[in-house]
Amino acid sequence: MKMAGWLVPHGSVRPAWHCLTLKVARRYMSDTSSKHDAQPVIGTKTGRGAEFFVFAIIVAFIWPVVAVGVVGGYGFLIWMMQLILGPPGPPGA
Repeated sequence: MKMAGWLVPHGSVRPAWHCLTLKVARRYMSDTSSKHDAQPVIGTKTGRGAEFFVFAIIVAFIWPVVAVGVVGGYGFLIWMMQLILGPPGPPGA
């Protein structure tokens, strides 16, 4: 007898993975209506202090590295362009 999806005829043998799939589905599809009234858990690093810490890390470390990389990359691009095309100015000067 051929099984079509989750429809299994009465009295037939179910595959071995069927029980495991149902257990996992019950775990994730259980009733969570009582959990909607729970208060959010406040961690130790939330709020303005944590936000200021992340901002300070970005300002003190990440943006200077990005700025040096952009200016250095632009300088390298100009240097390579002048190496290939020659120095700026009128031709033959």
